[in-house]
Amino acid sequence: MSKTKQLLIDAAREVFARLGVTHTTMNDIAEASNKGRRTLYTYFKSKEDVYMAVVSQELELLNVRLKQLMKTKLSPEEKLIEFIYTHLSTIDEIITNNGSLQADFFSDIKEVQQVRLRTDVQEMRMLRQLLTEGVEQGCFVDIDIEMATTIIFYSIRGLEVPYTKESVAERMQHRREHIANFIIKGLK
Repeated sequence: MSKTKQLLIDAAREVFARLGVTHTTMNDIAEASNKGRRTLYTYFKSKEDVYMAVVSQELELLNVRLKQLMKTKLSPEEKLIEFIYTHLSTIDEIITNNGSLQADFFSDIKEVQQVRLRTDVQEMRMLRQLLTEGVEQGCFVDIDIEMATTIIFYSIRGLEVPYTKESVAERMQHRREHIANFIIKGLK
C-alpha cells in the first residue's frame, strides 16, 4: 500500500472516531490528511470506500492475532478457548478504540459483512485446522469438522455485540472456566 493511501486511511480513522462516519465528509478527511480532495478521490471513490478501507485494516488485526495464537504450543482445548476470547476481545478493542465506529460497525452490517468476508474465510480455516488437530490428537471426539467449525464460528460472531457491552464482557471473563467447560465438553 502506498504511503499516501495509508496516510488517508489513518486520517479517516481519526476523523471517523471524532465526528462519526455519518457526519464526516470527504473534505474533512482531505483536510485531516493535509492532502487535497483530488488526491483523496484518486484512491477512494466515496466516503463509504474510505470507511471500508478503515474497517478492513482494523479487521486485519484480528487475523494477525489469531495467526499468532495458532502458532502457540497450547493444547487444542486451550487454543480453542483462547481463539474465542482473542476474537471477542480484538473485536471489542477495534470498536472501542475507534470511538463512534461501534454504532457504524454494527449498523452498516451489509457493507461491513463484505469487508469481513476475507477475514471470515481465514478465521474459519484456522478454526477448522484447530478442530482437526483436536480430533487427530484425541482431544475431541470424531466430529463433523465442517459443521462444528460453522457452529462455533457463528456462535462467536453472535457474541460480538453483547461482548462489546462492558458488563457482558466482564461477566464472560469471570465465567471463563464455565464457558470453556461448556464448549470443550460438547466436543468431547
